[in-house]
Amino acid sequence: KQLDGGYRITLGGTADKLRTTWLALRFNVLLALLITYLLMAALFESWLYPLVIILSVPLGAVGGILGLTVLNLFVPQSLDVLTMLGFVILIGTVVNNPILIVHQSLNHMHEDGLSASEAILASIRTRVRPIFMTTTTTVLGLLPLVLFPGAGSELYRGLGSVVLGGLIVSTIFTVVLVPTLFSLAIDIRRMLWA
Repeated sequence: KQLDGGYRITLGGTADKLRTTWLALRFNVLLALLITYLLMAALFESWLYPLVIILSVPLGAVGGILGLTVLNLFVPQSLDVLTMLGFVILIGTVVNNPILIVHQSLNHMHEDGLSASEAILASIRTRVRPIFMTTTTTVLGLLPLVLFPGAGSELYRGLGSVVLGGLIVSTIFTVVLVPTLFSLAIDIRRMLWA
């Protein structure tokens, strides 16, 4: 901004690189989503099943926003670059539980000869405990990062709250939403191949 007397105000130091960093981070989020989807498509040998799994990412993002909002009720936390990095981390972590459900359902269908609905119910029965156990240990491991003050806690608190909130919300909805979407995907696949 140009001021009187020939003076002007410009951003300098790390502030002028913030826009570039935000653009790079947006690109990294899209790249992480694409790589995750393509890896799952290769592993499942299907373009449809990874869509069911990748739909858990927006749920994780909503949980991350909720986690950050709850944190801001107690301690001010800006949406800085490290906090945004928490959303990139969520892409890789929230897909784990839906992968367990979809993979186990496919195993039940192919190896045990179960119908789609029976396979999905059986996979929920066998995988819900490991899902909640791993999520609980991860959440308990992240709690000190978010709750307890200490050296560097203000630096990583936002990242921890995003990952914590994202994991909690995505896990709860994974048990309900992924089986429903997977059943719908199987029906769509049957209609397309019929």
